[in-house]
Amino acid sequence: MAAFKAYDFRGKYDIDFTTDDIYKIGFFLPELLNTKKVLIGYDMRVSTPVIYEALCKGVTDAGADVYDMGLCTTPMVYFFTAKHHFEASVMITASHNPKEYNGLKISRKDALPVGYETGLSTLEKMVKEDEVKPVAEKGKVIDYPVKDEYIRFLTNYKCDISNLKIGMDCSNGMASVLVKDIFGDQPHYIFDTLDGTFPNHEANPLEPENVEDLQKLVKEMKADIGVVFDGDADRVMFVDEKGNFIPPDLMIAVLSYYFIEEKNVEGKVIVDIRTSKSTTEFIEKKGREVFVWKVGRAFAAMKMREIDGAFGGEFAGHYYFRDFFYSDSAMMAALIILHIVSEKKKEGVTLSEIISQIKSYANSGEINFRIEDKTAAMKLVVEHFTAQEKPSKVMDFDGYRIEFADWWFNIRPSNTEPYLRLLMEAKTEKLLAEKLKEMEKLLATVK
Repeated sequence: MAAFKAYDFRGKYDIDFTTDDIYKIGFFLPELLNTKKVLIGYDMRVSTPVIYEALCKGVTDAGADVYDMGLCTTPMVYFFTAKHHFEASVMITASHNPKEYNGLKISRKDALPVGYETGLSTLEKMVKEDEVKPVAEKGKVIDYPVKDEYIRFLTNYKCDISNLKIGMDCSNGMASVLVKDIFGDQPHYIFDTLDGTFPNHEANPLEPENVEDLQKLVKEMKADIGVVFDGDADRVMFVDEKGNFIPPDLMIAVLSYYFIEEKNVEGKVIVDIRTSKSTTEFIEKKGREVFVWKVGRAFAAMKMREIDGAFGGEFAGHYYFRDFFYSDSAMMAALIILHIVSEKKKEGVTLSEIISQIKSYANSGEINFRIEDKTAAMKLVVEHFTAQEKPSKVMDFDGYRIEFADWWFNIRPSNTEPYLRLLMEAKTEKLLAEKLKEMEKLLATVK
């Protein structure tokens, strides 16, 4: 089934999956995770109500109870899965995807993700092959309001940031259910009403056009920082006081001011294979080991718990915290970043100046190539460049990351789209341009 992905279940509603598929997922999920209780939260997409009804019917027909969190962010589901000891949970959302998409993010005990390698493939087989036999004693749907408890937790990370001017874009998504309870009236909010049609821009801040309104706002109001959330508020990204978008992996280094310098938290820092060496070298200079791992929450959250990581993040704007049950929380990241920017402002240092002290490499950003034979393309690239120059480091667990003395690249197949993804960094813009040109010429030979 097309909607079963590497990290979650997601696709165009009524094209890639139907309510019947959702019902079956709900029915077999308690068996898969060996539980009689399933925690469910959901976003505001137009198709969410019918998906919710089908999912609940499936769960209760299997004899399990649904604990209904109502409208919430994805990190809220992770938090209460772990804190309240649920063996299974589902967030109904398609995260940052366009309005016609929807899906399910499934977690097990301790909020560990259920990806294709850790249960979704089995669930897909059950949905396709197993017979649905509703039990006589149906489960119940139980209201489970937890918003106030969640806000109390986040308030632990709230500091005096009254010296900041903040622009905040909620993308008409789920951040809107929390931001005013947490930040009050201080930020200048835009698109802070729930609307599953995303009338202002799509809820994916990695796409430059979706950040333009925030950039304009920051410059107009002369803000110190701009904050933008994605659709389900598990990712957050930032704009500096000049209106420049900050690559999310650089903000992992900014978090080190809090966790390492201020709190002296021990433990490794996890990053994904695309992360800038500007970030890793900056953190290593502060005396912490950086652990590089695969892209995606399905891998990062598992590895965070395994290594007892202190904090970390991904190129795509996820930030993970030991104190958040090793899961990602955009709201917690925003609170800590705003605290850091506030403290630095007291020293006369702006956000752009913080970033300039971290950034030491020229970066290509992620570039997509539509190539059918991705394996052949990656083999060609690795052999070509390693024949020219001896690498200082080779990583081969998510595509390839090949590091040389003064430049590196990561080339990896997309887990969700028909692309080969490339990211490259070099010590100078000139070297980056040369290597990028060579790479593009090489990939043009592969179909």
